[in-house]
Amino acid sequence: MTSLLDVRDLTFHYADRAGAVRAVDNVSFSLARGGSALGLVGESGSGKSSLALAIMRMLPTNVARYDGEIWLNGQELLGMTDDRFRQEIRWQKLSLVPQGAQNGLNPVLRVGEQIIEPLMVGGTVAKQEAIARALELLAYVGLPADVYDRYPHELSGGMKQRAMIAAALILEPPVVIMDEPTSALDASVQTQITNLLKRLKQDMNLAIIFITHDIALASDVCDDLAVVYAGEIVEIGSADQVLLHPTHPYTQRLLASIPRLHGDTLPQFIPGAPPDLREPPAGCRFHPRCPLVFEPCAQESPPAFEPAEGQIARCWLFEDGQG
Repeated sequence: MTSLLDVRDLTFHYADRAGAVRAVDNVSFSLARGGSALGLVGESGSGKSSLALAIMRMLPTNVARYDGEIWLNGQELLGMTDDRFRQEIRWQKLSLVPQGAQNGLNPVLRVGEQIIEPLMVGGTVAKQEAIARALELLAYVGLPADVYDRYPHELSGGMKQRAMIAAALILEPPVVIMDEPTSALDASVQTQITNLLKRLKQDMNLAIIFITHDIALASDVCDDLAVVYAGEIVEIGSADQVLLHPTHPYTQRLLASIPRLHGDTLPQFIPGAPPDLREPPAGCRFHPRCPLVFEPCAQESPPAFEPAEGQIARCWLFEDGQG
């Protein structure tokens, strides 16, 4: 299947007094066309949210390095001017529901006015048409029509999250990035939001990048999974491959840390702590915590090996094709 979004060797470093923070380092992945979801999973601080900002070109002022390639439907995005990207791509073709979106609404503006704002900026859509579109989306995400005239403080956390999803969809972009869309929500509301995302894939033929630290949650939504560690993607494949046949030691330890409903196996913790991204370890960045570490691991960063068709792992265990 031809991919809709291709990210190639994307690098995004922050400038810091103690040195550059290598939040995203030579990351590559592809997102299939509509009706699919790719999960980016990993521990907090691994660079997942920074990757979302890098794709959206929503960059802070302290950028130390930002390069690579981002191709959307055959069009390269990093070579665009900021004005052209803002006018043609951001929100129109790529939209983002940011982390902590429940607090992302302007408290002094009515929810509906914030949802239709992207439609009104261009001046090509009449306000009544924009309102009608917003009411359709509110109904689709499970919110009553009167939410349009409410203020954010009148909504629960789950309602705010649904409103932010509606806002991200108002220009009908083919790709939406969801950054921790269920964080700070209780379990029942989490389930409602994940069911909504699955409907979006099917009904709107939407391609979703789903960012989360909860690999079990990602497995319920995503067709493919990319495991992120210390600014790098260490494993990527179909959800079945990554969940049932994990190849990278970090992925294996991450899955082993999940509590099981059945069986006597206790969750296992991952020893140590993620590295400081100002000074990541030489070689494989997971090697100080890896139970299978051997000589090459500390010497050189592993390239991408293919232990199974369509499954990529950055681990020296697969250098000889054995694993």
